[in-house]
Amino acid sequence: MYVFLQVLTVILVASAMAMALAHALELPGKLRLGRQEYFAVQRIYYPGFTIGGGVAEVGGIVATFALMLTSSGPVRFWLIAGALAALLVMQLVFWFMTQPINKHWLQEVELTAPAKRFFATEGSDGTALPPTDDWTALRNRWELSHVVRAALAMLGLILLTTAIATQSA
Repeated sequence: MYVFLQVLTVILVASAMAMALAHALELPGKLRLGRQEYFAVQRIYYPGFTIGGGVAEVGGIVATFALMLTSSGPVRFWLIAGALAALLVMQLVFWFMTQPINKHWLQEVELTAPAKRFFATEGSDGTALPPTDDWTALRNRWELSHVVRAALAMLGLILLTTAIATQSA
């Protein structure tokens, strides 16, 4: 059962990292887009990244926490605890850097009822965002948040796999 938990945790954390890394790797190309093209491209992400990414990120945190509680040895415990911390900070970056911009950008987009609840676009006035009429400032913040999230996810995966590898060493 412990091996199953290890494999499941790695799959979930790697999936979360893959989504964040995909955004980060697109950065050079997306910076070349004009406003209209950028927003057209942005809208294609929300369904898949919201559902798939959300499941992988929440599942990865829960599985990493369970793995940490069942780990043996202080080195493995602290490696897994470090992975968990990286995944939790990744969430903070999303909720405080990425999500306010998502809400702002989606205010005028027709969303399904579940998407409206997640993005909380109804009644949102964008106060969490720096006052700016320059869409590139919002774009840069959104893109930077995904680079930071990709780095945190990569760190979490490295710490997690190191903990698992040290068990068999």
